[in-house]
Amino acid sequence: MKIAVIQHDIAWANREANFAALIPLIAQSADNGAQFIVLSEMFSTGFVVDRDDIGEPLGGPSSQFLSRMAQLHNVSICGSCPEVQDGDPRPFNSFVVAHPTGSFDRYSKIHPFTYGGEDKHFRAGDSFVTIAVHDVRVSLFVCYDLRFANEFWTLAPDTDAYVIPANWPESRREHWVSLLTSRAIENQAYVVGCNRVGTGGGLHYVGDSRVIDPLGIVIADAESDETIIYADIDPQVVSTVREKFPFLQDRRNLI
Repeated sequence: MKIAVIQHDIAWANREANFAALIPLIAQSADNGAQFIVLSEMFSTGFVVDRDDIGEPLGGPSSQFLSRMAQLHNVSICGSCPEVQDGDPRPFNSFVVAHPTGSFDRYSKIHPFTYGGEDKHFRAGDSFVTIAVHDVRVSLFVCYDLRFANEFWTLAPDTDAYVIPANWPESRREHWVSLLTSRAIENQAYVVGCNRVGTGGGLHYVGDSRVIDPLGIVIADAESDETIIYADIDPQVVSTVREKFPFLQDRRNLI
């Protein structure tokens, strides 16, 4: 499966501006053969976590935009957005995957970023999500989730690739790069990290999006500019690595 990671800037709390900016980037990704396109965390608003009005309904404008792009270009496409569900006014940080069939998959970010105040305005999810995209088993996480290795470990036996959209600031960029690599090596799976660039909410973001293979080798990466990177995700590579180095079978949960 050919994956495209769109490292993009985000206009603060301006959905329509962000949709307009992403349309040509998505078209370019599809024209270059991408079957699965990854956008950043909170791709339509930026990491707005200090407003009670940022949420949108389940299946609202951000999901509708993703679905239109998926059907127009015959691709699966994903990114997270604030979605309100079940009558609670606080949204989930909802990682939405739209497919060309018109169907959706969703994962709700399990770990709101308390250091940045996300927990005050957003609800925490409570379920893992692994989906199949072109026969690739893809497990979904969002940004701060990356720091909680045990949850990646739990899903490893049934995962070929982890996909993590983020708004990870420049001040902790070394953590982002190191943790992405660690999750790939310790779980012998592909890791796809999509981070934004630009400024928002008083923070600066420098991207460093990348795709890492099951041996921890970076096979595609970006610097600090708005760009698109591409990589091939092959489940057979995951199987081969795990057969040659059968480390996962020795993992013990002693807690």
